[in-house]
Amino acid sequence: MKFVSRFLAVDWGTTNRRVFLVEDGKVTRTSRDPKGVTAVSAGSFPAEAQAIRAEFGELPMLMAGMVGSTLGWQVAPYVPAPCGIAEIAGNLCWIDDRTAIVPGISVVDGGRADVMRGEEVQLLGAVAAGLVPGDALLCHPGTHCKWVTMTDAKVTAFTTAMTGELFALLKKHSVLARQLAAPVNPGPAFLAGVEEGGRRDLAASLFGVRAAKMLNLRNDEDSAAFTSGLIIGSDVAARVSGASEAPVYILADPNLAALYSAAVEARGGTAIVVDGEAAFLAGIIAIGKHLS
Repeated sequence: MKFVSRFLAVDWGTTNRRVFLVEDGKVTRTSRDPKGVTAVSAGSFPAEAQAIRAEFGELPMLMAGMVGSTLGWQVAPYVPAPCGIAEIAGNLCWIDDRTAIVPGISVVDGGRADVMRGEEVQLLGAVAAGLVPGDALLCHPGTHCKWVTMTDAKVTAFTTAMTGELFALLKKHSVLARQLAAPVNPGPAFLAGVEEGGRRDLAASLFGVRAAKMLNLRNDEDSAAFTSGLIIGSDVAARVSGASEAPVYILADPNLAALYSAAVEARGGTAIVVDGEAAFLAGIIAIGKHLS
Protein backbone atom coordinates (compact mmCIF):
# COMPACT_ATOMS: atom_id res chain seq x y z
CA MET A 1 0.00 0.00 0.00
CA LYS A 2 1.51 3.32 -1.06
CA PHE A 3 1.60 6.25 1.37
CA VAL A 4 3.11 8.81 -0.99
CA SER A 5 0.59 10.34 -3.42
CA ARG A 6 -2.44 10.42 -1.10
CA PHE A 7 -2.86 9.19 2.45
CA LEU A 8 -4.35 10.14 5.82
CA ALA A 9 -2.04 11.16 8.68
CA VAL A 10 -3.60 10.99 12.15
CA ASP A 11 -1.99 12.55 15.21
CA TRP A 12 -4.04 10.67 17.83
CA GLY A 13 -3.21 11.81 21.34
CA THR A 14 -4.66 11.27 24.79
CA THR A 15 -7.30 14.01 24.67
CA ASN A 16 -7.28 15.31 21.09
CA ARG A 17 -7.06 14.00 17.55
CA ARG A 18 -5.90 15.72 14.36
CA VAL A 19 -6.46 14.33 10.88
CA PHE A 20 -4.50 15.52 7.83
CA LEU A 21 -5.19 14.66 4.20
CA VAL A 22 -1.77 14.51 2.53
CA GLU A 23 -1.64 14.80 -1.26
CA ASP A 24 1.67 14.83 -3.14
CA GLY A 25 3.56 15.77 0.01
CA LYS A 26 1.24 18.63 1.00
CA VAL A 27 -1.66 18.92 3.43
CA THR A 28 -4.83 19.79 1.55
CA ARG A 29 -7.36 19.33 4.34
CA THR A 30 -7.34 18.95 8.08
CA SER A 31 -9.63 18.56 11.08
CA ARG A 32 -9.26 18.54 14.86
CA ASP A 33 -11.60 17.09 17.47
CA PRO A 34 -11.58 16.02 21.15
CA LYS A 35 -11.73 12.30 20.33
CA GLY A 36 -8.42 11.39 21.91
CA VAL A 37 -7.87 7.79 22.91
CA THR A 38 -9.45 8.29 26.34
CA ALA A 39 -12.68 9.37 24.64
CA VAL A 40 -12.87 6.22 22.50
CA SER A 41 -14.18 3.05 24.11
CA ALA A 42 -12.35 -0.24 23.73
CA GLY A 43 -13.29 -1.92 20.49
CA SER A 44 -14.48 1.33 18.86
CA PHE A 45 -11.25 2.26 17.08
CA PRO A 46 -12.13 0.41 13.83
CA ALA A 47 -15.39 2.36 13.66
CA GLU A 48 -13.54 5.62 14.31
CA ALA A 49 -11.10 4.87 11.48
CA GLN A 50 -14.03 4.06 9.22
CA ALA A 51 -15.66 7.39 10.12
CA ILE A 52 -12.44 9.26 9.27
CA ARG A 53 -12.30 7.55 5.89
CA ALA A 54 -15.96 8.29 5.28
CA GLU A 55 -15.14 11.98 5.69
CA PHE A 56 -11.74 12.14 3.98
CA GLY A 57 -11.75 9.24 1.52
CA GLU A 58 -10.90 5.53 1.39
CA LEU A 59 -7.18 6.06 1.73
CA PRO A 60 -4.19 4.50 3.52
CA MET A 61 -3.97 5.72 7.12
CA LEU A 62 -0.78 6.32 9.11
CA MET A 63 -1.37 7.04 12.81
CA ALA A 64 0.93 8.29 15.56
CA GLY A 65 0.65 9.00 19.27
CA MET A 66 -1.20 7.35 22.12
CA VAL A 67 -3.30 5.35 19.67
CA GLY A 68 -0.35 2.94 19.78
CA SER A 69 -0.32 2.70 23.60
CA THR A 70 -2.09 0.39 26.02
CA LEU A 71 -4.88 3.01 26.07
CA GLY A 72 -5.26 2.96 22.29
CA TRP A 73 -6.14 0.71 19.40
CA GLN A 74 -3.18 -1.64 19.47
CA VAL A 75 0.19 -1.50 21.20
CA ALA A 76 2.98 -0.47 18.83
CA PRO A 77 6.22 -1.74 20.43
CA TYR A 78 9.09 0.64 21.14
CA VAL A 79 12.09 0.78 18.81
CA PRO A 80 15.40 1.13 20.69
CA ALA A 81 17.57 4.19 20.12
CA PRO A 82 19.46 5.12 18.03
CA CYS A 83 16.41 5.46 15.84
CA GLY A 84 15.67 7.43 12.67
CA ILE A 85 12.95 7.62 10.04
CA ALA A 86 14.02 4.32 8.43
CA GLU A 87 13.89 2.43 11.74
CA ILE A 88 10.44 3.87 12.51
CA ALA A 89 9.11 2.99 9.05
CA GLY A 90 10.52 -0.53 9.33
CA ASN A 91 8.78 -1.23 12.63
CA LEU A 92 5.23 0.01 12.08
CA CYS A 93 2.38 -1.78 13.82
CA TRP A 94 0.06 -2.86 10.98
CA ILE A 95 -3.65 -3.12 11.75
CA ASP A 96 -4.34 -4.21 8.17
CA ASP A 97 -2.67 -3.69 4.80
CA ARG A 98 -3.68 -0.02 4.63
CA THR A 99 -3.70 1.03 8.31
CA ALA A 100 -0.59 1.36 10.47
CA ILE A 101 0.58 2.88 13.76
CA VAL A 102 3.97 4.51 14.31
CA PRO A 103 6.01 2.89 17.12
CA GLY A 104 7.57 4.79 20.01
CA ILE A 105 11.26 4.92 20.92
CA SER A 106 13.01 3.51 24.00
CA VAL A 107 16.41 3.98 25.56
CA VAL A 108 18.23 2.13 28.33
CA ASP A 109 21.29 3.84 29.78
CA GLY A 110 22.79 1.77 32.56
CA GLY A 111 20.04 1.39 35.13
CA ARG A 112 17.87 4.18 33.70
CA ALA A 113 15.14 3.42 31.19
CA ASP A 114 13.07 5.92 29.23
CA VAL A 115 10.37 5.85 26.56
CA MET A 116 8.56 8.22 24.24
CA ARG A 117 5.42 7.81 22.15
CA GLY A 118 4.12 10.48 19.78
CA GLU A 119 6.98 12.95 20.11
CA GLU A 120 9.22 10.89 17.80
CA VAL A 121 7.40 11.99 14.65
CA GLN A 122 7.88 15.70 15.45
CA LEU A 123 11.50 15.26 16.53
CA LEU A 124 12.55 13.34 13.44
CA GLY A 125 10.35 15.51 11.24
CA ALA A 126 12.06 18.68 12.47
CA VAL A 127 15.33 17.33 11.11
CA ALA A 128 13.73 15.97 7.92
CA ALA A 129 12.27 19.42 7.20
CA GLY A 130 15.58 21.18 7.81
CA LEU A 131 14.15 23.03 10.81
CA VAL A 132 16.81 21.49 13.05
CA PRO A 133 20.30 20.21 12.19
CA GLY A 134 21.03 16.49 12.26
CA ASP A 135 23.14 16.92 15.42
CA ALA A 136 21.18 18.91 17.99
CA LEU A 137 19.61 19.15 21.44
CA LEU A 138 15.82 19.32 21.27
CA CYS A 139 13.32 20.12 24.01
CA HIS A 140 9.72 18.94 23.66
CA PRO A 141 7.84 20.44 26.66
CA GLY A 142 4.48 19.27 27.87
CA THR A 143 3.03 17.16 30.65
CA HIS A 144 6.22 15.15 30.35
CA CYS A 145 9.09 17.17 28.91
CA LYS A 146 11.46 15.35 26.55
CA TRP A 147 15.11 16.41 26.23
CA VAL A 148 16.45 14.70 23.14
CA THR A 149 19.90 14.33 21.64
CA MET A 150 19.89 13.96 17.85
CA THR A 151 22.99 12.55 16.16
CA ASP A 152 23.21 12.04 12.39
CA ALA A 153 19.45 12.74 12.14
CA LYS A 154 18.61 9.98 14.63
CA VAL A 155 17.31 10.03 18.19
CA THR A 156 20.30 8.70 20.11
CA ALA A 157 19.45 9.61 23.72
CA PHE A 158 16.71 11.33 25.68
CA THR A 159 15.49 12.14 29.17
CA THR A 160 11.90 12.65 30.27
CA ALA A 161 11.12 15.12 33.08
CA MET A 162 7.67 15.28 34.73
CA THR A 163 7.65 19.08 34.76
CA GLY A 164 4.11 19.74 33.51
CA GLU A 165 2.56 16.96 35.53
CA LEU A 166 4.35 18.06 38.70
CA PHE A 167 3.05 21.62 38.33
CA ALA A 168 -0.48 20.33 37.68
CA LEU A 169 -0.36 18.14 40.78
CA LEU A 170 0.88 21.02 42.91
CA LYS A 171 -1.96 23.23 41.61
CA LYS A 172 -4.63 20.66 42.47
CA HIS A 173 -3.47 18.60 45.41
CA SER A 174 -0.66 20.28 47.35
CA VAL A 175 -0.44 22.70 50.26
CA LEU A 176 0.44 25.31 47.62
CA ALA A 177 -2.78 24.87 45.63
CA ARG A 178 -4.47 28.08 46.83
CA GLN A 179 -1.40 30.11 45.85
CA LEU A 180 -1.15 28.81 42.28
CA ALA A 181 -4.35 30.04 40.64
CA ALA A 182 -2.90 33.06 38.81
CA PRO A 183 -1.76 32.81 35.16
CA VAL A 184 1.88 32.09 34.36
CA ASN A 185 3.95 34.31 32.10
CA PRO A 186 7.72 34.66 31.58
CA GLY A 187 7.99 37.84 33.64
CA PRO A 188 10.11 38.77 36.69
CA ALA A 189 8.44 36.29 39.07
CA PHE A 190 8.94 33.43 36.62
CA LEU A 191 12.59 34.36 36.08
CA ALA A 192 13.14 34.58 39.84
CA GLY A 193 11.82 31.03 40.05
CA VAL A 194 14.17 29.95 37.25
CA GLU A 195 17.11 31.38 39.20
CA GLU A 196 16.02 29.58 42.36
CA GLY A 197 15.51 26.38 40.38
CA GLY A 198 19.15 26.54 39.36
CA ARG A 199 20.07 25.62 42.92
CA ARG A 200 18.71 22.10 42.16
CA ASP A 201 17.15 21.71 45.60
CA LEU A 202 13.63 21.45 44.23
CA ALA A 203 11.82 19.90 47.19
CA ALA A 204 13.15 22.54 49.59
CA SER A 205 12.55 25.38 47.14
CA LEU A 206 8.92 24.31 46.70
CA PHE A 207 8.31 24.53 50.43
CA GLY A 208 9.89 27.97 50.27
CA VAL A 209 6.90 29.08 48.18
CA ARG A 210 4.68 28.30 51.16
CA ALA A 211 7.05 30.00 53.60
CA ALA A 212 7.17 33.16 51.47
CA LYS A 213 3.37 33.32 51.67
CA MET A 214 3.37 32.96 55.44
CA LEU A 215 5.96 35.73 55.85
CA ASN A 216 4.34 38.07 53.29
CA LEU A 217 7.41 37.97 51.06
CA ARG A 218 5.52 37.15 47.86
CA ASN A 219 1.89 37.72 46.88
CA ASP A 220 -0.32 35.05 45.33
CA GLU A 221 -0.38 36.86 41.96
CA ASP A 222 3.30 35.99 41.58
CA SER A 223 3.36 32.58 43.25
CA ALA A 224 2.16 30.55 40.25
CA ALA A 225 4.70 32.13 37.90
CA PHE A 226 7.48 31.73 40.48
CA THR A 227 6.60 28.06 41.05
CA SER A 228 6.42 27.34 37.33
CA GLY A 229 9.79 29.02 36.91
CA LEU A 230 11.15 26.99 39.78
CA ILE A 231 10.13 23.66 38.25
CA ILE A 232 11.08 24.54 34.67
CA GLY A 233 14.27 26.20 35.90
CA SER A 234 15.31 23.07 37.79
CA ASP A 235 14.68 21.01 34.67
CA VAL A 236 16.59 23.38 32.40
CA ALA A 237 19.51 23.72 34.84
CA ALA A 238 20.08 19.98 34.57
CA ARG A 239 20.46 20.24 30.76
CA VAL A 240 21.86 23.71 30.00
CA SER A 241 24.99 24.99 31.68
CA GLY A 242 26.10 28.05 29.74
CA ALA A 243 26.39 30.20 26.64
CA SER A 244 29.08 28.01 25.07
CA GLU A 245 26.63 25.22 24.36
CA ALA A 246 24.80 24.65 21.07
CA PRO A 247 21.27 26.07 20.77
CA VAL A 248 18.29 24.29 22.30
CA TYR A 249 15.54 23.71 19.73
CA ILE A 250 12.12 23.91 21.38
CA LEU A 251 9.03 22.24 19.92
CA ALA A 252 5.98 23.48 21.81
CA ASP A 253 2.88 25.64 21.66
CA PRO A 254 3.60 29.40 21.91
CA ASN A 255 2.93 29.69 25.65
CA LEU A 256 5.16 26.80 26.69
CA ALA A 257 7.79 27.77 24.13
CA ALA A 258 7.98 31.27 25.64
CA LEU A 259 8.49 29.87 29.15
CA TYR A 260 11.17 27.38 28.18
CA SER A 261 12.92 29.90 25.93
CA ALA A 262 13.07 32.37 28.80
CA ALA A 263 14.44 29.71 31.13
CA VAL A 264 17.08 28.54 28.66
CA GLU A 265 18.23 32.09 27.96
CA ALA A 266 18.30 32.91 31.69
CA ARG A 267 20.80 30.04 32.02
CA GLY A 268 22.97 31.63 29.34
CA GLY A 269 21.81 29.35 26.53
CA THR A 270 20.23 30.07 23.16
CA ALA A 271 16.68 28.93 22.42
CA ILE A 272 15.23 28.44 18.94
CA VAL A 273 11.50 27.72 18.65
CA VAL A 274 10.39 25.21 16.02
CA ASP A 275 6.89 24.88 14.53
CA GLY A 276 5.63 21.60 16.01
CA GLU A 277 2.86 21.02 13.47
CA ALA A 278 5.21 21.58 10.55
CA ALA A 279 7.66 19.14 12.16
CA PHE A 280 4.94 16.49 12.65
CA LEU A 281 3.81 16.73 9.05
CA ALA A 282 7.37 16.54 7.75
CA GLY A 283 7.97 13.47 9.92
CA ILE A 284 4.82 11.59 8.97
CA ILE A 285 5.34 12.37 5.27
CA ALA A 286 8.96 11.16 5.49
CA ILE A 287 7.79 7.91 7.09
CA GLY A 288 5.18 7.53 4.33
CA LYS A 289 7.85 7.87 1.65
CA HIS A 290 9.63 4.82 3.06
CA LEU A 291 6.48 2.77 2.47
CA SER A 292 6.19 3.42 -1.26
